[in-house]
Amino acid sequence: MVGENIMEQITRLKQQPGGGLVLFGGADIASTFMRLDLIDEYRLFVHPVVLGGGTPLFPPSDERAKLTLVEARTFDSVVVHVRYQRADEGR
Repeated sequence: MVGENIMEQITRLKQQPGGGLVLFGGADIASTFMRLDLIDEYRLFVHPVVLGGGTPLFPPSDERAKLTLVEARTFDSVVVHVRYQRADEGR
């Protein structure tokens, strides 16, 4: 569980052996990780439902995220899974 000093804790976890980390959560925690530049890959499942409100997944930003599409799949002719990696992955 990550509490205080998210940047330090996630950086430490990313350096440990065993593969990548997965963040499950809503727009609030995702926007915190985006703001801290902690996300290397985005995996989004797009469901075609128009709600007209709610919390945006991507917070307003002055910087443009440079992403490369790695994979796109359609499930049941309705849900689309897209996977993007940061274009500057070699950082």
